[in-house]
Amino acid sequence: MPWQRRLTGTAIAVDAVVVAATIWPLLVINMFHASSRPLSFVLGVLLPLVWVASLSLGRAYEPQVLGVGAEEFRRLAASGAGLIVTIALMAFALRVDVSRGLVVGALPCALVLDLLARFGLRKWLHARRRSGDCMRKALLVGSAPWIDDVADRMRHSSHVGLEPVGCCLPDLPSIGGRQPVPRIPVYGDYDGIIDAVRRTGATVVAVAPSERMDRGTLKQLAWNLEGYDAQIVVAPNLIDCVGPRIRIRPVDGLPLLEIERPRFSGVHRVVKNGADRLFALVLLVVLLPVLVAIAVAVRMTSPGPVLFRQCRVGAHGREFGVLKFRTMYDDARPLGVALRNDYVGGPLFKMRDDPRVTPLGRRLRRYSLDELPQLVNVLRGQMSVIGPRPPLPSEVSQYDAHVRRRLLVRPGLTGLWQVSGRSDLTWEESLRLDLYYVENWSLVLDAMILWKTVPTVISGKGAY
Repeated sequence: MPWQRRLTGTAIAVDAVVVAATIWPLLVINMFHASSRPLSFVLGVLLPLVWVASLSLGRAYEPQVLGVGAEEFRRLAASGAGLIVTIALMAFALRVDVSRGLVVGALPCALVLDLLARFGLRKWLHARRRSGDCMRKALLVGSAPWIDDVADRMRHSSHVGLEPVGCCLPDLPSIGGRQPVPRIPVYGDYDGIIDAVRRTGATVVAVAPSERMDRGTLKQLAWNLEGYDAQIVVAPNLIDCVGPRIRIRPVDGLPLLEIERPRFSGVHRVVKNGADRLFALVLLVVLLPVLVAIAVAVRMTSPGPVLFRQCRVGAHGREFGVLKFRTMYDDARPLGVALRNDYVGGPLFKMRDDPRVTPLGRRLRRYSLDELPQLVNVLRGQMSVIGPRPPLPSEVSQYDAHVRRRLLVRPGLTGLWQVSGRSDLTWEESLRLDLYYVENWSLVLDAMILWKTVPTVISGKGAY
């Protein structure tokens, strides 16, 4: 597609320009030395080209990864770091007088700046996709409930760049030919997939396993799509298990999907616990003046205590007192009982215009400043920096067995629920995100959530 070629070309240009702009000042300085002049000129011309070639070999320009997920950044970082190490080793082995400042300073700096530039390019792409541009048309093939769920997820996650344009139902004859997914046009059953690709212009065919879509028919479908600009993707039934937990184990040509158990212990958990406490301690010291100023403001603007302590449920069902700056009037509890009795939104009780919240409390909640005292809970080991939202005991009492998996990890100051909508999320959406985090926890996922938390908090969207 034209926009994909333009995106790839833009990414190549960005990478080359960032590297050139980073290393050229150092090379210009080195050119004042006569002995280094020829080598500096050659490096100035070749290094941006070699950098792009290295990223291309590392598959950092594949359309499937540009603008989606962490794989793009992983490939860029691995290719860039590998090139830097290769240059250093070759210079040492061949005894070429390459500037140490280039290998130790300029090129690592170029790698960091290139990662930031790719992040900026991704944000630009996501903005275009929110307006409906740069989208890949997707044809969904599977059962009606699965299609409905996946179509909603694609619309909600527009940054992924998939637009559901139609569906085919392999079991359509058995349901009398009616249209079970009214929001998506139905183009027939399995036999109509190729015709649907032609009519819709779909470039992605997402298939879910079903009785008719077995191994043989799936293989035949892949062969039939070879003459079209359409990529086939197969969605496993365990759609909430992704990333490091999934392995492909081939057995005599048969690809088996191996799902590893969630990791709740081991060295990664030790690293996370240590990083949590260190992060909390540093922030408490750095933000001490801010904490004091907020405490004074709370005390002066409404009567009552500065801190609000509330019982919450942590890992493995252990209760603890979560700390917050008080954002409600001190006598708001009777009103809260009446409001909760009239609430029908599920176990998670949230109101956009809660009459119990003070004017200062609204500002504190908007930017999550009321939750800063929870750094003490992190320091005590009761909470983590990243994790599910800490529930109330009344919420936990309504949990089903599968929902209680939220309690396998410590609750967090921030998490997927915060960077994905905060209080604008429904109970079901918040639950799905929390369970996804529990099932797929990793240090990389924590880093991604922490990276997204800052702009989310600054925007104040979804906080009340």
